[in-house]
Amino acid sequence: MSFSSVVKEELESRIDLAKHCQIAEFAAIMALCGKAAYDGSGEPFLVMETENEAVARKFAVLAEKAFQAQPREAPGGHEGRRGSDICLQITGQAKVMRILMALKWQDDEHGPIKKVFAHPLIVQKECCKRAFIRGAFLAAGSISDPQKFYHYEVVCDSEDDAKRLSEIIEFFHLEAKVIARKKNFIVYIKEGSHITDCLNVMGAVVSQMELYNVMILKGVRNDLNRKVNCETANLNKTVEAGVKQMRDIEYIRDTVGLSYLKDPLYEVAVIRLENVDMNLKDIGELLSPKVGKSGVNHRLRRISEIAQELRRKNGVPEPGQNKTDI
Repeated sequence: MSFSSVVKEELESRIDLAKHCQIAEFAAIMALCGKAAYDGSGEPFLVMETENEAVARKFAVLAEKAFQAQPREAPGGHEGRRGSDICLQITGQAKVMRILMALKWQDDEHGPIKKVFAHPLIVQKECCKRAFIRGAFLAAGSISDPQKFYHYEVVCDSEDDAKRLSEIIEFFHLEAKVIARKKNFIVYIKEGSHITDCLNVMGAVVSQMELYNVMILKGVRNDLNRKVNCETANLNKTVEAGVKQMRDIEYIRDTVGLSYLKDPLYEVAVIRLENVDMNLKDIGELLSPKVGKSGVNHRLRRISEIAQELRRKNGVPEPGQNKTDI
């Protein structure tokens, strides 16, 4: 099951007790996947289409609780309906008119029906804004697999609708952006921490904790990878420095002999030759008297300088350098 499906199943079970919040969530579902129409006799009815069973079940529960209406599955052949869609209808002029007025799609004078995305009175309260965002996500939202990347989105039919939804989301200090995609407009959130906060706003607290856990594990994994890469880079530098030190000491040994070096340098050179993999600190522990890491490093640098002087005197290039380069 996808992460989106898990979130929607959790949101399906979240039923607000306040009727105004139930209406707000119902309004969001209708705004994104519903419409009002007239039958052959001129009677109005409401239609809601979705591919998600959780959305259909939530729509039916909200219709019952908020309006005492019982949606029924529409007969086949509905215009624009795809084979995989679930199509629910609410009929009965009195109930339909009451719902239309509650959604602000129609006024008290029973004028023309005009679809409204999110009427200010419906999302006036903070709790109703939360309910509306929840309904919008149920109707047309998705979240990517957090193991791969972080992306939350809701697909809207028009730019005005998308901007209105982004405003409602931004009320909770979340960064929601709008982008055009084909014939639709997408409200999306990319920041992982904002997505977790949005899940909390919608009431999907279990999914929020699951996403938190994924983010923590990915953060630990990324930190570990950075440390490993850093340590590997440092190790490579240490190995390269050690190889160069060995070449310099061996060159001195094979040309003028290690006795050419003064006693402090001679002692370090002998220990380095006998302990190829030993670090500078441990080399210093073997010296008499003991010398710190910086002191050992200074002596090895001086040995390298002597090796370079001997190579220049003998016309021998540095390792990895051509004669024409000197």
